[in-house]
Amino acid sequence: MFTGIVEELGSVARVETLDDSIRLQIKGDLVRTDLSQGESVSVNGVCLTAAEITDDGFIADVMAETLNHSSLSGIAEGDVVNLERAMSGAGRFGGHVVQGHVDGVAEIISREPSANWEVVKVRIPHDLSRYVVHKGSITFDGVSLTVNDITDDVVSLSLIPETLRLTTLGHKKVGEKLNVEADILAKHIEKLIEARSQV
Repeated sequence: MFTGIVEELGSVARVETLDDSIRLQIKGDLVRTDLSQGESVSVNGVCLTAAEITDDGFIADVMAETLNHSSLSGIAEGDVVNLERAMSGAGRFGGHVVQGHVDGVAEIISREPSANWEVVKVRIPHDLSRYVVHKGSITFDGVSLTVNDITDDVVSLSLIPETLRLTTLGHKKVGEKLNVEADILAKHIEKLIEARSQV
């Protein structure tokens, strides 16, 4: 489990294309410091398992299911990625409950810079909009964010300088894709209400 607080910007050192999967070599000095084989790392919001530890990062396998439902299908060598290690029980819970189980791919449709922040609008898959509420939490590319507004399938976000500086959201352009994960609590509540209505 993660919190959506990006620890560092890493980079893709190598992409190996296999029959129905890819193998990624990721550089990340901070996440590598105490990472063990088999542990989880969020890469642009996707929970991946460290299959091997390298001198400057780790190697992870990405299966077809993940490629079909995330922007990792288009990842390339040299790409910058958001990295977060799995949450420590002794750490601060600075974001919200993030599983790293991406629900789909969203698209940036506008960016409006101002003096102290930037308003970014993102179109999400239609079936996810029911889980998004004003002032609620949502995850884009592994970053825990607060929803400023939601109109139909468009989520409006205000990105502070810290977020722009420390995550890939600072340089993503209009038209680029983002991994989106809706709030897991909303999905659990929906399931419980559906079950109760069938009793």
